[in-house]
Parts: sequence; C-alpha cells; structure tokens
Amino acid sequence: MKLSVIGCGYLGAVHASAMAELGHDVIGIDVDAAKIGRLAEGQAPFFEPGLSEVLTSAMKSGRLRFSTDMADVAGAQVHFIAVGTPQKPGSHAADLRFVDAAITALLPHLSVGDLVVGKSTVPVGTAARLAEVIAASGTGASLAWNPEFLREGFAVKDTISPDRLVYGVPSGEAGKHAQALLNQVYATAIAAETPLVVTDYATAELVKVSANAFLATKISFINAMAEIAEVSGADVTQLADAIGFDSRIGRRFLNAGVGFGGGCLPKDIRAFTARAEELGRGESVAFLKEVDAINLRRRQRVVDLTVSALGARAYGRKVAVLGLSFKPHSDDVRDSPALDVAVQLHGLGAEVVATDPQAIDNSRARHPQLTYAVGIEETLRGADAVVLVTEWPEFRAIDPAWAASIVRTPTVIDGRNTLDATAWRAAGWTYHGLGRP
Repeated sequence: MKLSVIGCGYLGAVHASAMAELGHDVIGIDVDAAKIGRLAEGQAPFFEPGLSEVLTSAMKSGRLRFSTDMADVAGAQVHFIAVGTPQKPGSHAADLRFVDAAITALLPHLSVGDLVVGKSTVPVGTAARLAEVIAASGTGASLAWNPEFLREGFAVKDTISPDRLVYGVPSGEAGKHAQALLNQVYATAIAAETPLVVTDYATAELVKVSANAFLATKISFINAMAEIAEVSGADVTQLADAIGFDSRIGRRFLNAGVGFGGGCLPKDIRAFTARAEELGRGESVAFLKEVDAINLRRRQRVVDLTVSALGARAYGRKVAVLGLSFKPHSDDVRDSPALDVAVQLHGLGAEVVATDPQAIDNSRARHPQLTYAVGIEETLRGADAVVLVTEWPEFRAIDPAWAASIVRTPTVIDGRNTLDATAWRAAGWTYHGLGRP
C-alpha cells in the first residue's frame, strides 16, 4: 500500500521505517528540515535498537522516502498522524497544537476514500472532534484512531510484531472501510493472529492512556511499599517476589527504584487527570496525582540517600552517576529520573561525573553544567559515592572488586535495586538499596 506518516519523531520514524520494511511504499513528512535530512540519508536521529537496520534496509529498497513538503503525500491512501502531544507549559493538559496543525496541513491533499489514522496519544474526545473537521472539509476522507503501544528499546519489534491492534473507527460503512484498509496495512500481524480490538473512537483513545495509567500505578505502588519497608525494616524485593506469585498481580514492573520517566508515562497520566477534570470526573482518577507524587519522591529519596552516605556533606565530593537515559537501550532523557538525580546532586555542590552508553549528547544539550565521561573507569575513579540510576547491562556487569579498587570510598546507592547486594558487600562496599535493609 501507499502510506504517509506525518511526524517523524520517535513514533513516526519507527512507524515509517517498519511499514516500509513490511513492504509498503511510505513517505515520511516532518517540518524539521534537519531531521528529514538525516533520515533521508539513512541516519536515525535517535538511538533505538534495530531502527538503523530497518531504516537502511527500507531506504535501499526504494520503499521509504522523507520530505518536508506535505504535497508529497499525493497518491497515499492511508495517512498516519504521529506527531507529539507534549504537556502544555504551566498545565497538566496535553498540547494538541501539533495534531491540529498536521490535520490542517493534510486536508488539501486528501482524496475520496482516503483514511487518516491517528497514532498520537490524545485526550479522549479528540478523535471525534477531528473526524468532524475532516467531514466538514468535503474531501470524502475519513478518520480512524489506532493507538501505539511502543516500548522504547523494543519499538521496532512492537511495530512489526505488535502484541495487539486497536482500531477506533466510525460506525456504518465508513467504519467497515477503515477496518478493511487497516487490515491491509497490518496484513502481516493479522496473518499472525495478533489480537484485534475494533471499537469506537473514545475507547481507542482511552485504551492507550489507561494502559499507561495502570502501568504507572503498578510502579508507584511498589515504590510506596518501598517507603513503608524503609521505616519498618522489611525487604521490598522479597515482598514483590511474594505478591508477584499471585497471577492476579504478576511480578513484572514490581521493581522498586527511582521511578519512571520518559516522554510518555509522566505527561500521559497528567494529561489524563486534566481531561478527566474537564469531563467533570476528576475524582475518578484523582489517585493518579498521588501516583505522580510517589514517583517524584523516589528521585528525592535517591538524592537523600546519597547525601546521607556522604556524611550529610555533598559539597566538593565526587559522585559517580551511572545512567542518564530514563531506561536502558534508549538515549531518551525526557523527564529522566537519572538525569534529574544528577542535576540535583550537582545543585547541592557535589562534583558529579556521569556516564551513559547512549544518552550523553542529549544530556549535555539539556544540562551542560554537568561533567560527562565516556567510560565507566573514568566515571568511577576517585569517587566518594557511586549512584546507579539506569540499569544498563554494562553497569549491572561491573565487577565490584575492581570498582572498589578505583573509587575513593566504596559506597554504592543502587537506585534500581538491580545489583547483587551480597556480592557488592562481600567486595567491601557499603550498599544502599531502595526499600531494602
């Protein structure tokens, strides 16, 4: 099929490349000329495992092109909207300017039978409003909402082999037409019997934000238990193991630590809360405000643990920070707990030296006041305390005996509860976990 993808950021670049890899003819559109220039040269503008490979493959096949000119969508029958929906400045609500601008720019190039497909995460009610805009344009095009469920670090796999597909479509013949076109787009996944939910606009919009809200709640729940464990002497890791055996609960994402971050969960739960309040049902998701508060407290807890381990004096002490991205296998530092911890410690006067396998450039662009090191040894050498805040495999694999020989003081704050506490203590380290004795 001939497809267009409007917006070539994280979501759009991955979607466009994966769709071309699956055999579709794809044109990616973005207003950022520098980004489009890099993509047109086969260069991924951010780190995502597997993206460079599918981007290169798709470009060589001739099935993938990029442009800043919306007129180049001509001939495409399905148009994906994959622009960002950031948090509004001074508000928790989602900023829909980019979605609205994309629709406005696309309208003159739509034809009868075309399908506009929203993939951006938006407040419930947005799709219905945009469907009216498209209907009023007289183009004969229609709208569907097809939320994305990408995990950074696994985004290419999640696009090519999704764990489910959700279509929000209009009623009647327009809905049947939309479903038929989307089934062609996702023919490979459909043939693999991927679970498919065909529903209305509002449900499709809510599926995405409610999934993120549930995940955020689960993470903050175990972090709340870590807070109780710290004052009662319990071990939150063993607690998570025990309750995780209950199939109704499950062990995944019950890992206490410095909390979640990134470009989705924090802003999405805030936008969900704001939208619920607009709908007069703010009390239904009021608990998400506490979920957010617990998450932010965990960052402060790591800072407090570090300062305490330094004898309540951070000024002039070298602190080695392992990790800057919000999660491993990503260079994304948006709302990153790791980068936040590093910045807070620097603000307290500590000599912070931070490293990350992929996120140094993005971190330096946001916080040039920090000192960055490419290698682990340079980061650790002479440190008065070591803080692990992103659980990259390279950091988990550090030999604690070797590390003890190059730091000034063998003290480690494990902000992800990912290190073998017994092994580190046996190597002479004073080990501090979150919610662990």
